[in-house]
Amino acid sequence: MSQPALSTCTDFPDVVHFSHTVLGRPLYRYQARIIRAIAQAALLGQGETLTVMLARQMGKNELSAQLEAYLLNLRAVTGGTIVKAAPTLKPQSFVSRQRLLEVLGNRRNNRKPRTSGDAVELGHARVRFLSGAPHSNVVGATADLLLELDEAQDLDADKIQHDFRPMASTTNATIVLYGTAWDTSNPLERQKQLNLELERHDNKKRHFECDWRELARISPAYRAFVQAEIARLGADHPLIRTQYALQPFDDAGRLLSTTARTFLFSGKHAWLEGGLADDTYIAGVDIAGQDTAALPGLLAPSSTRPDRDSTVVTIARLLRTADSEPEVEIVHHAAWSGADFPTQHQALHHLLGELFPCTRIAVDATGLGAGIASWLANALGSSVVNSFVFTAPSKSRLGFTLLAMAGTGRCRLYQHDDAGHWLRLKHESEAARYELGANEQMRFFVPPNAGHDDYLMSLALCCHAATNAAAPPTSAIIRPRDMPYERW
Repeated sequence: MSQPALSTCTDFPDVVHFSHTVLGRPLYRYQARIIRAIAQAALLGQGETLTVMLARQMGKNELSAQLEAYLLNLRAVTGGTIVKAAPTLKPQSFVSRQRLLEVLGNRRNNRKPRTSGDAVELGHARVRFLSGAPHSNVVGATADLLLELDEAQDLDADKIQHDFRPMASTTNATIVLYGTAWDTSNPLERQKQLNLELERHDNKKRHFECDWRELARISPAYRAFVQAEIARLGADHPLIRTQYALQPFDDAGRLLSTTARTFLFSGKHAWLEGGLADDTYIAGVDIAGQDTAALPGLLAPSSTRPDRDSTVVTIARLLRTADSEPEVEIVHHAAWSGADFPTQHQALHHLLGELFPCTRIAVDATGLGAGIASWLANALGSSVVNSFVFTAPSKSRLGFTLLAMAGTGRCRLYQHDDAGHWLRLKHESEAARYELGANEQMRFFVPPNAGHDDYLMSLALCCHAATNAAAPPTSAIIRPRDMPYERW
């Protein structure tokens, strides 16, 4: 049986008025439009599924907490349950729980909210905070006031369908999916497209979306923040496009845009055979296995063994932009295939410790590479050598770093050389693809039928070394700015 309509309550006729007068936390206009629509849908109990997409730092969590506080106050006497789920219990659901407690810390509600297990209670009404992880046990919960799914782009579609939607079915409660863009196949994007199709038929608003420009128009601090992020990462960077512009990426596509590749191969500097005295050098090293049939002490050029993975070393001159962001000029490549590890040790020590004394080296320490990385750290110093272990999250971060530096022109290759390294990297950068996964992770690779990815990975490791190199000392004290939007 459906709960009685809540609109008969006269204490709080309007959720936006409640936010201003009771909570003392006025909302922006775009937030007010959204919270009114959700509150009305929840009060009418018509079983709507709404979607809300707001750019990062634009107050999605604040809006949700104020909505929960409003409904708790309305139903404190008659009772009812809101269920809110996020991809993880800690930290995401717990952060939402803490946000609600902060919102309820007003004069009207002071000392009245209670915490009990996974719930925050006010009178007979409560909000339960659950994990939306695929294997979490949430069976048995009922959402008779509202079902909220936070960061829904990262939730499993089957989990939503089989575990969460039934929670709202017996009472025909409203369901809200919150989040940002990611790929075109996640649950939030698919529900958004369904809502837009329904809107075209009946003109009833079900999808609410505000990109970063909405808040930038009224908050100079936020505008400056996002513009700085765009300058740092590039307008085509996945995080800018999805988290701020709310533009979903295709499920798979080309890793480096035309702009990024143009920047990458636009360098006017020369190839170097050795380091210059006044330069600072860094390197990325992608390790290949040894060939047991190879003659000891022999470094076979990678061009002679195109069927094998190669150890590739990318060496760059480290510079800094006016904003102290790292900038690299690739000045040298070295590559070989099948060499035994002692020979690789000697070659890497000579190259990175003598020819180009590097201040920071990122080395692939995955699998067989761990031994070489450990040896290099002992030989050149652990403060110089960073052993990088490839995992799904670490490789995703590595890819985002590469995209940021290439997409903003902060990574440039030497002029075309005759040794073939330039052409090998050009081929791999054009062939590289990405796939998007849950939790805003990206997998990037060169398809097997297109060749190897040794030069691409070495370049990405070089960019990683640049971002981890110590910044030059500064004599200025930069005081933190007040960012009024951050409380949202």
